[in-house]
Amino acid sequence: MIAMSTAPKRTRRVRPLVLTVALCATLAGTTTTLASDDLGKKKADEACAACHGPEGNKPITPETPRLGGQEYGYLVQALTDYRNGTRDNAVMSAMAKPLTEKEIRDLAGYFSRQQGLTTKR
Repeated sequence: MIAMSTAPKRTRRVRPLVLTVALCATLAGTTTTLASDDLGKKKADEACAACHGPEGNKPITPETPRLGGQEYGYLVQALTDYRNGTRDNAVMSAMAKPLTEKEIRDLAGYFSRQQGLTTKR
């Protein structure tokens, strides 16, 4: 009797499983991002839009920076520094002081995904 390999059968079973797991992981990440964007947008509309404008792209003064399209890490660091008092601006320190870590990440995520002055690669 000739022994037949089971590898092709296993590959046929494993491949759909791997694809299904990958798809689920991608969708889960997208759902998390969308939920985080909703929270970030809500907080941005409440706390940031008055000075930085809708989506962080219409500041009220030339000195007020655009937030739309900024790098996520930069925004997290800046808001954390304002909250901790290591970066000084009376208005921003007052705005950032009550923010939680999650709110800072949500805001940074939201603004970093908005259209900015330059096109992201």
